[in-house]
Amino acid sequence: MKRAVVVFSGGQDSTTCLIQALANYDEVHCVTFDYGQRHRAEIDCAKALALSLKAAAHKVMDVSLLNELAVSSLTRDNIPVPAQVEDGVPNTFVPGRNILFLTLAGIYAYQIKAEAVITGVCETDFSGYPDCRDEFVKALNVALRLGMDYDLKLVTPLMWLNKAETWALADYYDSLDLIRHQTLSCYNGIQGDGCGECAACRLRANGLNRYLENRPVILREVKQKLALP
Repeated sequence: MKRAVVVFSGGQDSTTCLIQALANYDEVHCVTFDYGQRHRAEIDCAKALALSLKAAAHKVMDVSLLNELAVSSLTRDNIPVPAQVEDGVPNTFVPGRNILFLTLAGIYAYQIKAEAVITGVCETDFSGYPDCRDEFVKALNVALRLGMDYDLKLVTPLMWLNKAETWALADYYDSLDLIRHQTLSCYNGIQGDGCGECAACRLRANGLNRYLENRPVILREVKQKLALP
């Protein structure tokens, strides 16, 4: 049995990864992390999506210690979220978040004998997060394999896709409307199209508009890039 674990926030990227994983694996488990994040509505959104998409299991892990250690606009209400993508590392970066999340998801994968941990990190539409880079994921993958003596793969389906191409991937799996209306990517915690003002909403909306304007071309390019039938 092919089994995978998806690091699942209920946002556009992780939900697209979950939908693809459900088509490619016999059993898919979701792991969501409660770190006292600012937009905690994402946890409820993730629960609802994991249930409606029929994931084999959905575990919400309490990692509130991260909130104490990592100061960010996503962990502190008194730090405003940015309206634009910033140069360098933005204040929405939560230090160590993906190190912790992928490590814990790897341990969970070991326990259930899953061959892969899937995460929706992306380097193409780069938001300045150092823990979303391909180099980082590959390095951590080596460490997890060595540390657990287990042939685990960290899989990043969106690593080289821009936001328009990520919308195309959702469309390929007939899930464009679901991703648009039922996921939560907004830094201010508003589901669907979001607040329309924060950097996450702007990036998401710009990608959707680019995709809808060039739908056949971008869909064809994504199918070629990912070797989809």
